[in-house]
Amino acid sequence: MNFSTQVIITGGGPTGLMAACELALAGIKVTVLERRTQRVAQSRALTLHPRTLEIFSMRGLLDRALKRGIPLPTGHYGVLDTRLDFTTLDTSCPYTLFIPQAVTEELLEERALELGVDLRRGRRVTGFTQDEAGVHVTAEGPDGAFTGDGLFLLGADGARSTIRTLSGVPFPGTDTTSTMFLADMVLDDPPKTFSFANDKGRFLVVPLGDGKHHRFAIVDGDRLGAPLSEPVTVEEVRQAALKIAGTDFGMRDPFWLSRFGDETRLAASYRQGRVLLAGDACHIHLPAGGQGLNVGVQDAFNLGWKLASVIKGEAPDSLLDSYHAERHPVGQALLDNTLAQTAVMVAFKGRDLALRNVLNDLLKLKPVNRLLADQICAFDIAYADGTPLVGERLPDVELRLASGDSVPLYSLLHEGNWLDIRLPGAPASDPRGRRVDALEIVGRERLAGLTRLLVRPDGHIGATIPG
Repeated sequence: MNFSTQVIITGGGPTGLMAACELALAGIKVTVLERRTQRVAQSRALTLHPRTLEIFSMRGLLDRALKRGIPLPTGHYGVLDTRLDFTTLDTSCPYTLFIPQAVTEELLEERALELGVDLRRGRRVTGFTQDEAGVHVTAEGPDGAFTGDGLFLLGADGARSTIRTLSGVPFPGTDTTSTMFLADMVLDDPPKTFSFANDKGRFLVVPLGDGKHHRFAIVDGDRLGAPLSEPVTVEEVRQAALKIAGTDFGMRDPFWLSRFGDETRLAASYRQGRVLLAGDACHIHLPAGGQGLNVGVQDAFNLGWKLASVIKGEAPDSLLDSYHAERHPVGQALLDNTLAQTAVMVAFKGRDLALRNVLNDLLKLKPVNRLLADQICAFDIAYADGTPLVGERLPDVELRLASGDSVPLYSLLHEGNWLDIRLPGAPASDPRGRRVDALEIVGRERLAGLTRLLVRPDGHIGATIPG
């Protein structure tokens, strides 16, 4: 039962599985310890945002996801009436994909197993130590206690992360001040619109894709003070629907009922020596706009290639410090926008409602709508170091190759390698990663005049050489 590996990951949700896929793709031996014996059955998160879909595209997984989800061209900010328009975004994926978390986990688990990841369910880490040589974990499973050794430990084990707690990393923030609730139920008379709002509350209702169940996400102005420990009842859901929409939509047969709050916290550090944190282990917040799962996957995507490079001796250990440096500000921005959305969502009367109405009108202005859409979709993120272009995200640009063929950039990133794009006039030098000889980066004026472009494995610009 005892084992030895290179990276131990605790948590087999989307964040942990994404990290496992990235590491295994680079040839790193990975063991994932997941306390659940089966994949999550509840729908929980329901969307993959455009940036996450770009990540899937970079690794050749987008088609698998599209076969299992429903593309939607809009999103919401604080359940405002004016929707966010994703069709205007600079991306090959100008939509959010409506797909239950259970399906997302299934797709990532399938890919992880294809890559040789050692996934062990029903295992719970109880402790760990670290030294200059590696990490040592103790854990419990169906057959009792066991131990494991690795070079690094990644805590992707959720909001109540055992790894974060045992590491002593501070998790400052604010406690729950308002609660809301979710309900997955069968509707005999489903609505034709997604959202409803009045001075009593507001909610979203969306189909779950199985032809039967629908998801209610409800903000009931009379129930904001309900404790998290109080179970949600069908009658509570029904009364909220009647107050806000005037009908209960023929609701019956609840599949999942859950109350959630606006507790907001951010880990002080994403790294402590050989121990790293990702996803909800780093940041918790109101699940506004479905950002939690997406930011967790994006954390893993930022970390995976860096950790693999260090283990393989291709980069110094200090590269891992850039994980915190790049992703901690993203976590802070996530908390800021979800807190702002919370304020908008609980605005029911007087000046608060007036502010909400003003925001509805502001979102009708294309630049404002685009600003918040970019924020929700993580397209506003650039890992700037003061050098022009470096750290910026590259969309799936078209490359016109020296051979005369044209290819999308993301199709060249499926193996998780660096791309060394050589353009006319590039100086002779040894390639870094995969060399690509190109005549032109089509339709990108900001990249005009470059002779060489280094693209990181996560699709951000690593370096440029002007003509």
